[in-house]
Amino acid sequence: MLSNSFLTESKKPQQQIKGKVLNADGKPISSVNITVKGTSKGTQSDVSGNFSLDAKQGDVLVVSSIGYKAKEVTVSGDTISVQLEEDQSQLEEVVVVGYGTQKIREVTSSVAHVSADQFRQSGARNPLDLIQGKVAGLQVSRSGSNPNSGVATQLRGAISVTGSASPLFVIDGIPGGNPDLLQQDDIESIDVLKDGSGAAIYGTSANAGVILITTKRGKPGKSVFNYSSYFRKDFVYNRPDFLTPQEFRDKIASGELKQTDFGHSTDFFDELINKDNFSQNHNLSLSGGNESTTYRGSVNFRNLEGIAKENSRKEYTVRTSINQKGFNDRLNFLLNIATNTNNANLLGGGGWESEATKNPTLSNYNDDGSFRYDRTSTNEFARLFTETSYRKQQTSSLDGKADLNIIEGLKASVFGSVQRNSYTDGAYRALNSEASLEDQDYPGGGYASKSNLLNEKYAFEPTLQYNTTVAEKHAITALAGYSYRYEKDEGQSADNRGFINNNFHEDNLSEGQALRDGRANMDSYKNDNTLIAFFGRVNYTYADKYMAQFILRREGSSKFGANNKWGSFPAVSVGWNISNEDFMKDIGFINNLKLRAGYGETGNTGFANNASRLTLGGGGKYLFPDESYRETYGPDRNPNPNLRWETKKETNIGVDFTMLSNKLSGSIDVFQRKTVDLLDTYTTPQPPYIRNNIYSNVGTLSSKGIELALSYRAIDRENFKWNMDFTASTLKNVLDSYSNDIFKVKYKTFGEIGGAGALGDAFTTYEGHKIGEFFGKRFAGFDDEGKWLFYNRNGEAVHNDAINNSRDDLNSSDLAVIGNAVPKYYISWTNNFSYKNFDLRIFMRGKFDYDILNTTALSYGNKVWSENLLRDAFTKYKDINDTYMYSDYYLESGSHLKIDEVTLGYRFKLKSNTWVNNVRIYLTAQNLATITGYSGNDPDFVLDTGLGNEVNGQRLGIDSRGPYPNTRSFLFGVNFGF
Repeated sequence: MLSNSFLTESKKPQQQIKGKVLNADGKPISSVNITVKGTSKGTQSDVSGNFSLDAKQGDVLVVSSIGYKAKEVTVSGDTISVQLEEDQSQLEEVVVVGYGTQKIREVTSSVAHVSADQFRQSGARNPLDLIQGKVAGLQVSRSGSNPNSGVATQLRGAISVTGSASPLFVIDGIPGGNPDLLQQDDIESIDVLKDGSGAAIYGTSANAGVILITTKRGKPGKSVFNYSSYFRKDFVYNRPDFLTPQEFRDKIASGELKQTDFGHSTDFFDELINKDNFSQNHNLSLSGGNESTTYRGSVNFRNLEGIAKENSRKEYTVRTSINQKGFNDRLNFLLNIATNTNNANLLGGGGWESEATKNPTLSNYNDDGSFRYDRTSTNEFARLFTETSYRKQQTSSLDGKADLNIIEGLKASVFGSVQRNSYTDGAYRALNSEASLEDQDYPGGGYASKSNLLNEKYAFEPTLQYNTTVAEKHAITALAGYSYRYEKDEGQSADNRGFINNNFHEDNLSEGQALRDGRANMDSYKNDNTLIAFFGRVNYTYADKYMAQFILRREGSSKFGANNKWGSFPAVSVGWNISNEDFMKDIGFINNLKLRAGYGETGNTGFANNASRLTLGGGGKYLFPDESYRETYGPDRNPNPNLRWETKKETNIGVDFTMLSNKLSGSIDVFQRKTVDLLDTYTTPQPPYIRNNIYSNVGTLSSKGIELALSYRAIDRENFKWNMDFTASTLKNVLDSYSNDIFKVKYKTFGEIGGAGALGDAFTTYEGHKIGEFFGKRFAGFDDEGKWLFYNRNGEAVHNDAINNSRDDLNSSDLAVIGNAVPKYYISWTNNFSYKNFDLRIFMRGKFDYDILNTTALSYGNKVWSENLLRDAFTKYKDINDTYMYSDYYLESGSHLKIDEVTLGYRFKLKSNTWVNNVRIYLTAQNLATITGYSGNDPDFVLDTGLGNEVNGQRLGIDSRGPYPNTRSFLFGVNFGF
């Protein structure tokens, strides 16, 4: 009888089950996973909540989706309707904080969370590209589309003058993790600890904020393969508006230009453009496992080609993650391994200013076909064929974490990581290159150089965590830990000249003649630092209404002076879930309302190793009594045993809310922060000091602002949905002081203008004044001869020689604050639409109420320049008949609104019995339009972070004369799941 029953059951026929998945309000849910329990068969619901699946009577379907409680349904017919309930606990387990996670309802500090479905889809070169404009208060700036360029970041204003301004990256728990190891398809989410009350857990590494990146993990169930790729094409957009060859020739003929017509017509700028650029990215991942073991592995190939010739980056990345449970699920072990190899062509990407401003009637070639060289400029086009410059880089990381549940509520964890980053740079200039032919020591001899770097980082962090609930209302979580970090850098470089052939390039440096003559160069270095810390955190919640968090980190670093080896970083924050109070139960339009406030201190150790110590340096070779020349050594730095970290003290008050039946959610944060003990180099008297300067703690910087983040489900119908996200922030940043009883500095200047005229620095920042203040002459017009007129302090228009340029005595100076380079307002607006299987995203962002110094107009809108000019030199700037001058005449409003990304996608509806689970294709247009009155380059690529020091070749608020060309790109992508 049992045998017959089994045979009967096994012969039950497969049938196609059709169903629909709804939420508690009866509305359809898309992208819900439906699997036949115990098998690998599965499918997903479409945008209308419908699904179909081959199953037989009695099969159990497991229906699950993020944010909802999983449900099991037994097949009893050919149609099924499944209603899922929201899983509040799961929805709240989304925010990553230092050394753990917290429920949204329990978070008392300012934390921003960006999930993968919110990332920009325009082909990220850096993880921060994914969240540009997505986090209120976080500024991410790029200098252009150069695939080998980095990003400049700033959270809530400038926090240092000479120290590190980069946030701390924590990747899957690795402090100081390397973002180069990450590809966009491997990232699950990015969380930003914005205020000191949350970041204090990381001590002296967290002054510039903390960015926690979580990579994707395997999940129990059937094996899942995902393949994603994109192909991108870039086009020059908004190139500098210089005269064409014919226009230049016409100006000569009309007498407007006193130049020579050499008879050629050359667009030098255009000849540097790589019109055949084509970038691509391919990522294949596999994941799966069971209840005890899960895994995920991915392989990525990325080839990024710049809009410039000989400017590219080719990368290969492998990442593996394994999670294993043991000891009856009391032990959990996680292992991550990642490695990235990239080959970067660094030769191209520069020379734009030189080529745009050359006489366009010249040629890149001589009449005999050889490259044309002259002593007044560089043939940037010829460089691309006669030189090489590259970087070969290998970056790897290995980390592991073991969690052991000792008893109920008590968990011990041990985390360790190793990172290794190494690269080799090589360059060669051939015998026929301009640099070789014009070399005075070895004319016509080749030049070669080679250098390498090795950076290693080690981290070890054991922690002990205890969770308990007392009397059902008092929830307590306590964390205690120890941190050890060690970092080592070493490298060497060498170069040689006078090669007699091009056979060796940089691979046989000893063959150059300069080495034999004792004129080659060689250098090497090695340094390290150690940081250890003890830290603790206690979280307390009462009745899910009142919350408090206390943090203390005690930290020591080898970088600090002998008298300040250790520092303490406390933090406290509190929260009140107002919506859980009885008096809120009748207020139906508010679903959740939380008030939070916090105070925390963090530090900055982003300065050079041995900065506090007396160090020796070479003083040159001198003739000794034995008539031999030997190197001499002497002190090259004053010791400072009192050197310590910069400290940022920050107060934050915020409100989180959800209302209108969970349609509208958001947060508002108001903050005030002050960085004390700023690090900089100060002048010292000799004696008693050995050298004339010392690195010391003196100044104070402060900032305050407001941040707003909103999400709104505007329309949620069966076939059409419209969701939007909006962020906005405003900021005021001030240099409060830069002096103390020992060191006196009335002001600091920043922002070298560069170019012709030796015009100095654009910014003069006085104590008590805002960061980014342009300081200079006020334009009053031109006289009848086209000579500059400026206002003096009495409001009178006078010539430049009558202007008092003093910065030390403002009572007599005619200089004044003429603008500010820091945007006062930032906004971003994302609109997500879906109609049936189509989806559309429109992402816009903007910066408002700030100024940009147009140095291209300053240098090349003035006819005193002897070669090619801007068209505006003969229209907008035609009245100038004088030398170069810096004044507010060249300051323009940088306010702009950018349509940054438009993505149109389509998800194919597939049959349940196909081997492909899902297919989505999409088309993205990036940098589609910029609405602005600014006449220079793209204002978005003008640096808006820092104080005016150079970052990646940029300076705050100064539009450089030769930026990497602005591009508009179009990207086609496809995602497969099988």
